[in-house]
Amino acid sequence: QVQLVESGGGLVQIGNSLRLSCAASGRALSSYTVAWFRQARGKEREFVAGLRWDNGNTYLGDSVKGRFTISRDIAKNMLYLEMNSLGPEDTAVCYCAADHTVYYISRRQQYTYWGQGTQVTVSS
Repeated sequence: QVQLVESGGGLVQIGNSLRLSCAASGRALSSYTVAWFRQARGKEREFVAGLRWDNGNTYLGDSVKGRFTISRDIAKNMLYLEMNSLGPEDTAVCYCAADHTVYYISRRQQYTYWGQGTQVTVSS
């Protein structure tokens, strides 16, 4: 099993940046698909970004394309999300997720392992 712990959330003003981290333990992520999802208050959990660990391919959701970057540190078994040009629409609890068998990278049901979430709040 894989344990995931997110960190790096906080309160920022419009236009600022945050970098989220997801530390994985228990297993190396070498054969996993990993992703970031977020859930705003009263909304469905939304796909943000995904990464195929084996080949490094990345995918960004339409709402964050051009602003966010997903990346990894293989040696540290960690996943990152760099968020730039933040707006109020980015306010959400952000979760990292992982699974070794993922066919549809943007579907939350594909992922078995989830972190506890970290709050990102963007104020006006």
